[in-house]
Amino acid sequence: MDAAGILMLLCALEVVAAGAVNPCCYWPCQNKGVCVNVGQEGYECDCSHTGYYGENCTLSYFWTSVHTFLKPRPAFSHYLLTHYKWLWNVVNKISFITDNMMRLVLTARSSLIPSPPTYNSEYHYLTWEGYANVTYFTRLLPPVPKDCPTPAGTQGFKIRPNVTELAQEFLLRRTFIPDPQGTNMMFAFFAQHFTHQFFRTDFNRGPGFTKALGHGVDLNHVYGQSLEQQYHLRLFKDGKLKFQVVNGEVYPPSVKESPIKMKYPSTVPVEKQLAVGHNLFGLVPGLLMYATLWLREHNRVCDILKEEHPTWSDEQLFQTTRLILIGETIKIVIEEYVQHLSGYHFKMKFDPELLFKEQFQYRNRIALEFGHLYHWHPLMPDSFKVQDREYKYEDFLFKPDILLDFGVDTLLESFTKQRAGRIGGGRNINGAILNVAITREM
Repeated sequence: MDAAGILMLLCALEVVAAGAVNPCCYWPCQNKGVCVNVGQEGYECDCSHTGYYGENCTLSYFWTSVHTFLKPRPAFSHYLLTHYKWLWNVVNKISFITDNMMRLVLTARSSLIPSPPTYNSEYHYLTWEGYANVTYFTRLLPPVPKDCPTPAGTQGFKIRPNVTELAQEFLLRRTFIPDPQGTNMMFAFFAQHFTHQFFRTDFNRGPGFTKALGHGVDLNHVYGQSLEQQYHLRLFKDGKLKFQVVNGEVYPPSVKESPIKMKYPSTVPVEKQLAVGHNLFGLVPGLLMYATLWLREHNRVCDILKEEHPTWSDEQLFQTTRLILIGETIKIVIEEYVQHLSGYHFKMKFDPELLFKEQFQYRNRIALEFGHLYHWHPLMPDSFKVQDREYKYEDFLFKPDILLDFGVDTLLESFTKQRAGRIGGGRNINGAILNVAITREM
């Protein structure tokens, strides 16, 4: 009898002792097999397309065994990609090798995610809702069946531990731990700005729901989530976005000029309440800095397109520029952002044509597990340094005048020099924002 069989025997004895329990609560199916109830107390494991078979999907087919044997372990692959820089310097100069490696990186990652989407937080079994209802975050793992003895199935606490106590014990910073890769605050604010176009949890409905209309890179955090917001932000001339000039520099318009419902406290003067694509981006000057950069870039691209295509309408200039900025964003994310995160010596590249002949799912869905992975609040420091001044959280939050007074160049230079915190390892979230992590887990 294999280990899974022994486990099921023990589970069966527990069922007899404690009364009937949904057998799927014991997670008997291995290797991504799906547990399906049969009869009153039975179950079956659907092993389709897993490469395994048997009662609990524990027996591998021949080619699965060969693939598993030959496939390098993740730790080995990571070591290889983060060492031998001299070798990767040579590889990066040979285009056909880098193209094939990048294609492998993209297809290998995509195969890890179910396509089409499978579950959401409402159902622990496959449904049409899981695929079609995009108001949910999708889920890679099915939720625990609702009739299980404990929140984890059959093991662990019968009542979830107090999330506040857990956060204070395992997440709260004792001493600032700098990021070992030298990550700076420009990266931290870019991560926050970029991800909030698809991480828009709808807490009124529950943490399993999203307010985002899309699940991908559409730059709704720049252009507004609705057509009404977009119209408030547009100049309707030469494809450009509205702007104002302060101290000789271009900034987003105020809410007086673009009446978007931004979330500023009443202490912020109306003339300093900047209107941007995301209603929470007035929170910190770093987010407003990136909003300003993309505003300037949009209008710059419009000028170039207008010169090259003088017959184009305002609408065509606007829509084409948005597509160009989406491409720019993805290029930055892959070639700079993900490159930095990976620590790889292999140089990543953005080239959509690499996948033109591949079977690839282009419709993106943000998974709940991906949202949990992106809990990067430890990036935030204990205080924010701008030029020769140091700001505590209460002096930095909802202070758009910091951007307007210092200017983009000064903030950019200051945030480049300031070290961000270490993401992993725990105990590195500043107490001022610990409640953000607690709220996301409740």
